[in-house]
Amino acid sequence: MSKGENLMSGTPYIKNTDLEELKTIAKKIRYNVVKMIGLAKSGHPGGSLSATDIIVALYYKIMNHDPKNPEKKGRDIFVLSKGHACPALYAVLAELGYFDKEELWKLRKVGALLQGHPSISIPGVEASTGSLGQGFSVAVGIALGCKLDGLNNTVYVLLGDGECQEGQVWEAAMAASHYKLDNLIGFVDRNRLQIDGCTEDVMRLDDLKEKFKAFGWDVFEIDGHNFKEIINTVNTAKSLKNGRPKMIIANTIKGKGVSFMEDNIGFHGKAPNEEQLEKALKELS
Repeated sequence: MSKGENLMSGTPYIKNTDLEELKTIAKKIRYNVVKMIGLAKSGHPGGSLSATDIIVALYYKIMNHDPKNPEKKGRDIFVLSKGHACPALYAVLAELGYFDKEELWKLRKVGALLQGHPSISIPGVEASTGSLGQGFSVAVGIALGCKLDGLNNTVYVLLGDGECQEGQVWEAAMAASHYKLDNLIGFVDRNRLQIDGCTEDVMRLDDLKEKFKAFGWDVFEIDGHNFKEIINTVNTAKSLKNGRPKMIIANTIKGKGVSFMEDNIGFHGKAPNEEQLEKALKELS
């Protein structure tokens, strides 16, 4: 698929990208994620790979956005609250033409465009994130601002499940409900692993669905690697103009797509060595 193909009303690839194409795109994104982290010898492959399908679905099938006009008024907005998973976002933005793909191979280099957490200095990045919980609060503020401006757009935010142990997340969740932000759709990347181990051992989260319901959110639960479920659930959530924010609990696999990284806590924040990189790229090629 060439850059700019299927552009409709300033929205790249909307409607014309089928499920099989999305799977192919996601595999390419995973390849680039692993390659850039491997070359950098630093980064967070596990959570980047678990979040890939959600980010691909948003940018290639769901969101109204335009790489040629990143600040277009009324665009849909995506905030990556789990900022350490930025390689997945960078790979998608580069593939869509927000910036030169060669920047991917300079990840985390001094003076390079792409650092270890997102920055608004990067074309297409809507919020500087990394301190867990803050991106969620930023997304709530953006959604409120869009409401006040009378914009008919949607704000999307992706959290990690370990991130939901932060008190700030629940302050933001309470504010979103209070201000009736039905233009806000959140995802929790529920891979059940964080840097210190299983989330339920570190600080139990379940029943996460009931927690968000108690804070006044409409809540859905899906397979976060099933494009049909992701797309259909977002469409349902967008149709509910009932004054309630929406949260989608996406059950995922940490390290998805690379056999030896899947469900392996060791690859939360560790780059593959040369041998592992070669094996991973072969699996994804």
